[in-house]
Amino acid sequence: MTTGVFKELQDQREREIDAQGADQELQGLTQKWFDQSCKNNYSVHFDWMSRPIVQYPQDMIALQEIIWCVKPDLIIECGIAHGGSLVYSASILAMLDYCEAAENNVPLNPHLTTSKVLGIDIDIRSHNRAAIDAHPLKHKIEMIEASSIEPDTIAQVKAFAANYKNIMVILDSHHSHDHVLAELNAYAELTAINSYCIVFDTVIEDMPAELHDNRPWGPGNSPKSAVWEFMKSNTNFEIDQKIDSKLLISVAPEGYLKKVS
Repeated sequence: MTTGVFKELQDQREREIDAQGADQELQGLTQKWFDQSCKNNYSVHFDWMSRPIVQYPQDMIALQEIIWCVKPDLIIECGIAHGGSLVYSASILAMLDYCEAAENNVPLNPHLTTSKVLGIDIDIRSHNRAAIDAHPLKHKIEMIEASSIEPDTIAQVKAFAANYKNIMVILDSHHSHDHVLAELNAYAELTAINSYCIVFDTVIEDMPAELHDNRPWGPGNSPKSAVWEFMKSNTNFEIDQKIDSKLLISVAPEGYLKKVS
């Protein structure tokens, strides 16, 4: 594909994405579909390289595009669950390593590459830890078992991050307003300029409260309400509305925060 043809495709995409974002009927249908899909546990039906990922595929495509563009050397993830997201991030970093080696015409030793994924979770179940430790991409993954908002944990993460320059942050642990806001206040500052701090499950704010009646969060007490509070005093981040318009189906509307300064 020639450069001119690709530019034409890019321009067409931009117009169509903007139109999607402005289409209120489409937005309403999307939210209705999303609410119904949650009743069938849609997000738990997908794996990445043998590990349950517990995400919507659309967000995983967006995450791949972001990682490929940003090329982080460290991805910090709060929330581990089955480890699928850690493996996913590690696999994209591994592909970046491969491409860099190929471009420079040098042999690749995967175990000597420095980019990492750091996962934090208050409870890493033994069977999940064993599966992650046995995974072929384990050399790209480090884990901390502790509350992500405890001072000792924050200090440990910041000490680890001090060895990296191009950091990306993903928040997907406890979804209450206070917890997510505490994570944002602790870790968002580590995000590199032009990189992202991604807050998952902001969609809780837009869903019927009864879909979360057995959870300690819901509309008004959600990751999105935490994002709104955080953004009041953090002008160095912008909500990337273009991603919302492109995905339509997403667990993270208004949760893709780009650090611009």
